[in-house]
Amino acid sequence: MDNNQDKIPITKEGLKEIQEEYDKLVSVKRPEAVKRITETRTIGDLTEDNEHTQARQALSFVDGRISELGEVIKNAQIISQGNKKHKQVNLGCQVTVAGGGKTLVYHLVGEWEADPTEMKISHKSPLGQSLLGKKVGDKVSVEAPIGKIVYTIKKID
Repeated sequence: MDNNQDKIPITKEGLKEIQEEYDKLVSVKRPEAVKRITETRTIGDLTEDNEHTQARQALSFVDGRISELGEVIKNAQIISQGNKKHKQVNLGCQVTVAGGGKTLVYHLVGEWEADPTEMKISHKSPLGQSLLGKKVGDKVSVEAPIGKIVYTIKKID
């Protein structure tokens, strides 16, 4: 397998947030979950103890998240976001588009930091895929629940 296929595109800020979550899980959440399991063992019959089962499930969730974030950190590939003018849309760009009577500014990021509420869209989302490689003035169309929307690229930063 090509080693580059394992790489996870992410901005420097996105990687920092994931690292902070990972550190908190390892240093705070996991020890709390282990302590909770230890405390529930003293209650009595573990086969019938719902609290003990919930504590084990919580630890399992934390361990799974630690593993998942560890893989992201290990395979992270920082997206270059220099302050230069971009000729075409690429990961890390901010793209101003007009369509449907609105002008919107999207930040094109990797899947791990996509957050539509902050106008951060994944390069693998339908809109993200249609924007990649396009230039100012190009039109892209995207299928949305309300129907097809055509956007015109106004600016790339």
